[in-house]
Amino acid sequence: MILYKRVIALTALCCIAVAGSAAPAPRDTWVRSWASSQQIPEDRNTLPDADLTDATLRQIVRVSVGGPRLRVMVSNAFGTAPLRIDAAHIALSAARDTARIKPASDHALTFDGQAGVTIPAGASYLSDPVAFPVPALTSLAVTIHLPDAPKGQTSHPGSRATSWYVHGNQVAAPDLADAKKVEHWFELAGVEVAAPAGARAVVTLGDSITDGHGATTNGDDRWPDRLADRLQASPATRNVAVLNHGIGGGRLLLDGLGPNALARFDRDVIAQTGVRYLIILEGVNDLGTFTREALQSADAHARLVARIIGSYRQMVARARGSGIKAIGATILPYGGSEYYHPDAANEADRQAINRWIRTPGNFDAVVDFDAVTRDPANPMRMKAMYDSGDHLHPSAAGYRAMADAIPLELFR
Repeated sequence: MILYKRVIALTALCCIAVAGSAAPAPRDTWVRSWASSQQIPEDRNTLPDADLTDATLRQIVRVSVGGPRLRVMVSNAFGTAPLRIDAAHIALSAARDTARIKPASDHALTFDGQAGVTIPAGASYLSDPVAFPVPALTSLAVTIHLPDAPKGQTSHPGSRATSWYVHGNQVAAPDLADAKKVEHWFELAGVEVAAPAGARAVVTLGDSITDGHGATTNGDDRWPDRLADRLQASPATRNVAVLNHGIGGGRLLLDGLGPNALARFDRDVIAQTGVRYLIILEGVNDLGTFTREALQSADAHARLVARIIGSYRQMVARARGSGIKAIGATILPYGGSEYYHPDAANEADRQAINRWIRTPGNFDAVVDFDAVTRDPANPMRMKAMYDSGDHLHPSAAGYRAMADAIPLELFR
């Protein structure tokens, strides 16, 4: 009985202590606001080790949604040894086409309370959150110092944005004097913001048409950029971020210049913080490479179409299983392309795939980019006003038309 009374008394004291203690601080709701797909850069897009030894690398990115706090993800996804970063800063970019920052905005980033971090091979790492109020559609400068060159570079070659690098630790420098420049991103995977409840992201998964071949360097005029602009212009969708996960040369069935879509699906879609929507625009490179070197039989064409559709089914199932709305985008016309020189059989394949994409139930919704961009007088070809000139990639005007055709109701 005495022991029982002691237990009751201790329980009561614990309850009083809990009731009188301060409530835990509310957790931030994080959503990724900018992202890029990681890959091994081709030889022509790889920087020499000497350039990345004792190097400060300043990279400019544009977030889609804003928030009062942010954190940065650096990546060693394709490294073959641990990657060491010994200093990192975040600041507002003074101008997209220069290495200048706004000095008053400059903040040091930390990792587990330390100035630097060593990232295992194959891994990525989030910085600690930092108080950094950032408006939507703002350009940020992420600056890191690499004491040693990465063993196996992790990169996104199609940045459509200028990056800057110099020797020495200059992460806090207002400008990088005599810096070399390159239109690629390195070792940088994402920026996340603390956003209001209900904030969410849409991933645009695709090839060079999503990555923005034919767009303007530092112009933010790819179709995902324009979609972000439109979402911000509407009060109902201002909490929707847009994440561009296009890779030049990307394919569904085989690796292209980067990993195939299924191989990168978990990292580029499922693992993106706050993702609730997915737009898939993939397949033109599978169609084009199929007959680029030689003609194929009718049975081989049928098998290709079936395998592409099977790949779509896999991605839709995996998206739905993670609570992500899967939106299919029809493949754009590419007749006249000297790179792929498609014939009637290739066009029949494209039409068959687009019919499947449009069929209700296969995707949760459809964006008909084919209908937007095709020439009514010659449906195998893109409208001249939207053609970048290679009859495969849209121009900035074409990308704008694509984004403008996406119903914002899909994201409400």
